[in-house]
Amino acid sequence: MKICVYLSSSDAVAPHFVQLTEDLGKAIGEQGHTLVFGGNNTGLMGRLADAVKDNGGHVIGVVPRKLDELGRSYERCDELVISKDLRDRKAIMDERSDAFVALPGGLGTLEEIIEVLNLKYLRYHQKPVVFINHEGFYEPLFNAFSHFYDQRFTKRAVQKLYAALPDIPSLFPYLETYEPVQVEEKWYDRSTDAI
Repeated sequence: MKICVYLSSSDAVAPHFVQLTEDLGKAIGEQGHTLVFGGNNTGLMGRLADAVKDNGGHVIGVVPRKLDELGRSYERCDELVISKDLRDRKAIMDERSDAFVALPGGLGTLEEIIEVLNLKYLRYHQKPVVFINHEGFYEPLFNAFSHFYDQRFTKRAVQKLYAALPDIPSLFPYLETYEPVQVEEKWYDRSTDAI
C-alpha cells in the first residue's frame, strides 16, 4: 500500500510527537508499505522517512523545485519527484497514494488533509482519509467541524468520510479493512432540507 503521510517539517515539537512519527515510519517499513510524503529532509518529515527506510520500507518523496534548490530534498528517497510548485506537489502525491494520513502538524498539514477530504466529499476519490488524533491533538479541529455542521455550512455526513484514530496501532487494521462509503450530496436542497 502507498500511504501518503502529511506532517510537519518542524523539529521544535515535544518529544512525544517525534516518537509518534518514528513509530509510524517503523510500522510502514516493517509491514512492507511505501511512504509517499513531501520529500523534505527536515524536522518530522526527515524523521518519518528515516524510520521507514531503516525498517525496510520504500520512500517516494515529492518536493517542489524551489525547496529542492534550497537543499531540502530527502536524499534517501527510492524515488524523488521534483514538482513545479506546492499545488503540483499535492496533485502528484494524491495520484500516487492509496491512503492519506495526517499526523499532528501545522498549516501545511491541515491544508493538505482538508483538500483530500474535500475531494473525497466531491467524489473525486474513495481512498481512506485518516487523522491520527494523538492525545486529542485534532479535537479543536473537530469542534470547528461541528460548528460548521451546526451552522449548515457543511453536512454532518462528512464525518463518515474520515477516521479519527488515537494511535498508530489502530491505523493499519483500519486501512486493511477499509470499505468506501457513499454519502449524500454536498449541496443542500432548500426545497426539502429544513433550515
